[in-house]
Amino acid sequence: MMGGREISVLYARRDSLYRRLGCDVWDIDRDALLFDGSDPVIAHPPCRGWGRMKHFAKPLEGELDLGRHAVKVVRRNGGVVEHPEGSTLWRDQGMPRPVEGADKHGGYTLLLNQCDFGHRAQKPTWLYVVGIDPADIPAAPAVLTQPQKLLTSLNQREREATPAKLAMWLIDIASCIDRRGQGGLVEPAQPGCGPAGARIQLGKHKTAAAGQLQLGL
Repeated sequence: MMGGREISVLYARRDSLYRRLGCDVWDIDRDALLFDGSDPVIAHPPCRGWGRMKHFAKPLEGELDLGRHAVKVVRRNGGVVEHPEGSTLWRDQGMPRPVEGADKHGGYTLLLNQCDFGHRAQKPTWLYVVGIDPADIPAAPAVLTQPQKLLTSLNQREREATPAKLAMWLIDIASCIDRRGQGGLVEPAQPGCGPAGARIQLGKHKTAAAGQLQLGL
């Protein structure tokens, strides 16, 4: 429970560190399609069928629908969908790319490199965020870092793993999400949320000083 709210993580690995961070984890042994909670979520749906190498991928039957489901839940509850930069899930679901502004759901996209949060590869990533104003995004614990390895040189576990700093930051974001009640009504955000000195600049083509987070507004 985070400030009285349960943060659920959908489509996580079995060995996900989110368990140690107190989240409600939906891994392969739980059917995230059955998730019916109302609190914010962090979603890491399978990406191989949506990425740059999708033509070589062999997603299982129904696997692409998991990404669509993740977007549906985040638009309903508020939260974050994480996927590789350039994911075609964005076009499929009408999500704005970085610097394209917000969609009708109030969702916008951040661009970051996971190496700035501790990943050994650069791993450029898009985050689709719904339910929090960009100005209220908590400070990112990111440090501009040179990647150590190519993503393709890492084993599957290393490629898929979410760095601890990034996971904790996503939890911070989800904890600040405006509650979405019946009929899509939104309650005030949690007190204490906001950049608190973070050097995140809004506007087209502007980025945060730490982590090069490109905002869509």
